[in-house]
Amino acid sequence: MKGSKAAGMAIAGALVIGMIVGAGLLYANRDAFFKAAAPAPPARSELARFAKGSLTRLETPAALATAPDYVFKTRDGADARFADFRGKVVVVNLWAMWCAPCRTEMPTLARLAEAYVGTDLVVLPINVDATEDGLADARSFIDVHEPLPLYSDMKFQLPFELPGEGKMPQTVLLDRQGRIRAHFSGEADWASPEARALIDALLAEPAGTPAA
Repeated sequence: MKGSKAAGMAIAGALVIGMIVGAGLLYANRDAFFKAAAPAPPARSELARFAKGSLTRLETPAALATAPDYVFKTRDGADARFADFRGKVVVVNLWAMWCAPCRTEMPTLARLAEAYVGTDLVVLPINVDATEDGLADARSFIDVHEPLPLYSDMKFQLPFELPGEGKMPQTVLLDRQGRIRAHFSGEADWASPEARALIDALLAEPAGTPAA
C-alpha cells in the first residue's frame, strides 16, 4: 500500500513538473505563438505612403475591386451609378445629418472640390438619410458647402456595399477605371496636404494604367 501511494505521488509530481515546464515554454514562446495565430494583415498598395496625418487609418488594398453597380439618386431623383463617372478620379463620401463627424468634415470636402475645379476630380457626397425630412435637411446643409452636389441613397444600403461595411462617415477613392484604390472610415481632413497628395497621385495615372 505504501509503495502504491509513493508511486502515485511520484506520478502526480511528474505531472505537475511537466505542466510547469510546459507553461514556461509557452510563456517563453508567447510572441511567436500569438504571431503565428494572428491573421496576416491584408497587402497594401504603394498608395499606403499617404496614410499619415489625418489619413493615418487609410486603407489601400493591393487587390483591387471595381465599385459596385449600385443605383443611387441625383438631386433631381434620376438614377446614378459609379460607372457614370468612369474616366474621372472620384472621392465618394457617404454621410448623413444624424452623423456629427460627417457634418464636421464636409467643409474640408468642399475645399477639396473647390481646389480641383476644372480637373478630372469629382467629389461625390452621397447622403444616406432614410426619411424625406432628413433628405430635405441634407439638401439645405449641402447648399452652404459649394461646389458640392447632392446625391442620395434613402435605402441606407450603400454603406454596406462598400469596404467600410456600414461605418459612417465613409470615404472611398475610385480611380479612372472605377476601381476602389483607397478607403477611409471616420472623420478626416480632406483638404489636408496628405489628402491632396493622394488625389494628385491618382490624377497622375492615365486611364488604363495598371495599379501598383
